[in-house]
Amino acid sequence: MPLPDDRPRIALTLGDVAGTGPELVARVLVDPGVKTICRPVAVGPVRVLERALALVGVGSTVRVAGSFAELAAVEESSGSIVCVDPTDGTLDDVAPGRIDARCGQAAYDALVSSVDAALAGKIDAITTAPLNKAALHAAGIRHPGHTEILAERCGRESFAMMLYLPPGDAVQGPHGFGVAHVTLHTSIRSVPDLITHTAVRGKIDLVEEFLTSLGCDRPRIGVCALNPHAGEGGLFGDEEGRIIEPAVEEAVAAGTDVTGPLPADTLMMRAAAGAFDGVVAMYHDQGHVALKLLDFDRAVNVTLGLPIVRTSASQGTAFDIAWQGRARPEGMLSAVRVAARLASFA
Repeated sequence: MPLPDDRPRIALTLGDVAGTGPELVARVLVDPGVKTICRPVAVGPVRVLERALALVGVGSTVRVAGSFAELAAVEESSGSIVCVDPTDGTLDDVAPGRIDARCGQAAYDALVSSVDAALAGKIDAITTAPLNKAALHAAGIRHPGHTEILAERCGRESFAMMLYLPPGDAVQGPHGFGVAHVTLHTSIRSVPDLITHTAVRGKIDLVEEFLTSLGCDRPRIGVCALNPHAGEGGLFGDEEGRIIEPAVEEAVAAGTDVTGPLPADTLMMRAAAGAFDGVVAMYHDQGHVALKLLDFDRAVNVTLGLPIVRTSASQGTAFDIAWQGRARPEGMLSAVRVAARLASFA
């Protein structure tokens, strides 16, 4: 039976090719269920992709599109894979598990070309494989990660990275459970100065918009405190009463179902049990550690506040197992499924 033509077209970037990204993408591309929900397009060095397919034991034909504009003209057939290669070299001699400026540049080029294609309507979503921040910097790219590159390319100042778990055994809520972060790739020392009324309120709004896009009619949102015991009435810090609580009260007055600031240790447990659909965390590890402990393999990164859909698996480049055939694709598969769902609602 032919597959429907309205399946969203999703670009899968290879990420840092010295890491596990190419293997993850290869495993996703040959998964029998993927083409039933989307039309996947690999983005990155084509010869690296071919090596990754061989690594996972698949001999699929790779059909190369010279650009995203040529995708429609590249015929997809059973057993074939489509690849767009925006890089300037094959990277055949890259050593697995090593920081290499060429890998950072190639990962950046694949991401930027995919973003531009999504903005132009040539693809419907992007799912990114892991990149290495040190390799980015070695290539002269000063952004700390995917999220900041995406926001700059899309011209957005209000954005957030959400770590999202679809509904399942680890999450009792019917719409899953998502955590967005007021601060992200920054030092712990800098966090208190970066938490502002505007930043907290903006993340509340972004979480509400995301959950609504998944069909949650009235999202229940919890907001983490910064300090232990939510500051203990000011004994452990005043950020809760001075910054976070007024932002929550303003959102409540605007009609949002939001509660906080609440102690982060108990809030995450309550959210997983179904009391909240989304959480606003104050910093990276406050949200990441708790959610990844719930179900690391299925956790998905979603960039909020963009005019395009972008997801990724929650794992890093895993240099220690790169190109050994040991990368587990569950997170990447989950990211593709979430991207397909969001693209269908867009």
